[in-house]
Amino acid sequence: MARTNDSGQPIGEDLGRWVAPPAPESKEHTGTHVRLEPLQRSRHGIPLFHTLKQAADEEFTYLPLGPFGDAADLGQLIDALAKTRNTQPYAVIIDNEVYGFLSYLNIQPDVGCIEIGWITFAPQLQRTTASTEVLYLLLDHAFSTGYRRVEWKCDSLNARSRATAERLGFTYEGTFRQATHYKGRNRDTAWFAMTDGDWKMNGRRLQNWLSPVNFDDDGTQRQRLGDMA
Repeated sequence: MARTNDSGQPIGEDLGRWVAPPAPESKEHTGTHVRLEPLQRSRHGIPLFHTLKQAADEEFTYLPLGPFGDAADLGQLIDALAKTRNTQPYAVIIDNEVYGFLSYLNIQPDVGCIEIGWITFAPQLQRTTASTEVLYLLLDHAFSTGYRRVEWKCDSLNARSRATAERLGFTYEGTFRQATHYKGRNRDTAWFAMTDGDWKMNGRRLQNWLSPVNFDDDGTQRQRLGDMA
């Protein structure tokens, strides 16, 4: 039954003992396949450029960045992210090699909301167990820190990003028409979100899927994430 106030109007559920969390700690996050390090131009800029320059131009179609002409272009972006308020970027490291970056952004501790974006992965990282673990690590850190909601936004035409969001357990909440523009063209933005209540199931699903017992000796998954309860 919906809650009502003294005037009989419906009101939202009580937050109970929820307390606004701090900004997430900028630190290393280590999984089985991947390590996330706070993104630094001096440490990651040049190796990241050499990794990303192998990507085809089509990998940057739905990103406001890239392709990068040289390491200085990428370095300027890293510097800009470091200076952007409520943004916390990470480099993706596998076997001490940099394979991409992504970021927390729009960090709003007062309302318990945070976004994951700027996802820029080299082709070697895409559609791998490691790429799923990257997102699991940031989701788990956000919810364990006390955030109530994690958002995912993308160009509404970006089918791959939309499919990834849904595979992870994000819920599509609508499309904001003409929300912004980039590279000289319009962008309608598709909004997805996951709540702390959703995470109770989604976190368990991701843990089970990432478990070594779910993969054979060749690294092939025994059960698809979408098939897990």
